[in-house]
Amino acid sequence: MNRFFRLHKQCLALLMALLLSSCNVLGKQSMPYDAWRLGFFAPDYMEVWIETAEVVDINEHVFRGAGGGIASIIYPRPLAKTIPDSFNGKPKGWPENPGWGKGKYVRNADLPKKIYVRWQSMVEPQTYEAYIEIPESTREMMRNSVEVFCRADGKVITDYREAIVIGLAPGGIAKTWVTGPCLKPIEVSRTQATVDPRGPYEGKSNGHYRPLTDISKAYVEKFGIPYESW
Repeated sequence: MNRFFRLHKQCLALLMALLLSSCNVLGKQSMPYDAWRLGFFAPDYMEVWIETAEVVDINEHVFRGAGGGIASIIYPRPLAKTIPDSFNGKPKGWPENPGWGKGKYVRNADLPKKIYVRWQSMVEPQTYEAYIEIPESTREMMRNSVEVFCRADGKVITDYREAIVIGLAPGGIAKTWVTGPCLKPIEVSRTQATVDPRGPYEGKSNGHYRPLTDISKAYVEKFGIPYESW
């Protein structure tokens, strides 16, 4: 019986130690919220497939699988199948107020130090990879609260720039903004990616890229790719 109580006390002590350790890890996070969001988008018709996105936080912890799949895009519309008589999308240049892009929250991580992304630019086609450095000035913006009028709430609220959104364009351009639910995005960097010589899927697809939609293909055949605009 005494042995049972000793084992029970040891298990409780171990459980308490693990709980305290978890609390200490969370307490060491430099941001005032539980998680920050990473999102990706592409200019109209310039379709992108993200093979992988990985994050290194300020504590040098690596978070794999932070993004993947089709990047957010306005044109072509998701359900559109027929090639239009006129194209409404405007791929030239970047939007004044980019949205949050397609992505997710990076949980159990502190603020980012570096973001790695490898993607297929399907309109070229080409495979790029970029190491995007996140400067301390950006992290400071993510830490600092802002009093702002939020239309969604109809009142002044305390908001944070808790999201990083990255635009991926042909030619290997990766542009980064930091933003919040009710705050205007702020551009923080422009990175020139390099061509991944292995090609799509690290050379495991025999050079085969993800297929481009017929609408985007028709746009590029008619108007080309506005490389110099990004």
